[in-house]
Amino acid sequence: MIETESIDRMGADQALARQANEFFVNLCRHRYSYHFDWMGRPIVQFPQDIVAMQELVWQVRPDVIVETGIAHGGSLVFSASMLALLDMADAIAAGATMDPGNSRRRVVGVDIDIRPHNRAAIEAHPMASRIRMIQGSSIDPATVAEVHRAVQDASPRRVLVCLDSNHTHDHVMAELDAYAGLTTPGSYCVVFDTVVERMPKELFPDRPWGPGDNPMTAVHAWLARHPEFSIDRQIPDKLQLTVAPDGYLRRADA
Repeated sequence: MIETESIDRMGADQALARQANEFFVNLCRHRYSYHFDWMGRPIVQFPQDIVAMQELVWQVRPDVIVETGIAHGGSLVFSASMLALLDMADAIAAGATMDPGNSRRRVVGVDIDIRPHNRAAIEAHPMASRIRMIQGSSIDPATVAEVHRAVQDASPRRVLVCLDSNHTHDHVMAELDAYAGLTTPGSYCVVFDTVVERMPKELFPDRPWGPGDNPMTAVHAWLARHPEFSIDRQIPDKLQLTVAPDGYLRRADA
């Protein structure tokens, strides 16, 4: 049972928030998110957000997870493995034998540059049959159309979306316009790295994003014209250490 009241108290504790942010920044100076794998592939995430995503997958029970940004493929493998666990749980509940070949559950990943060694490692992974990779800019109309077709081909009842590629304001706004609409009612569109807004500019010397130009500024601007989505603040409140403060966006129930 989730202790809602204690989570609310943590979220209201401003001293704790300052301590958590300072700790977060210090961890990033040591490339903390690069220290973890999922089933053998680098996932480049904070463990807290990995746990939060596991909770969302179990809660939403999606048929399709759409991800922008592939990198080494750890997140694709994570999502595919969570979908496999959903299939296993469904089979056990029905008293049936799990048949992965008949599953409708798929991960659709898009990246502007899927490097050959990463593609080869992902395609050789045991979770590969659940993963479809699309190469191209996530905001190019042709790529957007291909992603939408891939989702429709799965005839999903529920779709969860994760945005984690180029982190500039304009790019994330375009991704939200392109993909958030795929999010089914009651599900989530998760925008990663909104934490950039709270981090020192010098941590991004070779990046086009930083404070004032990042996923959080895009989220706030986009939500102003999309009242069907809202920030689920309880998730970052309970995590404390998260790359996605204000980034867990829940679509209202139908």
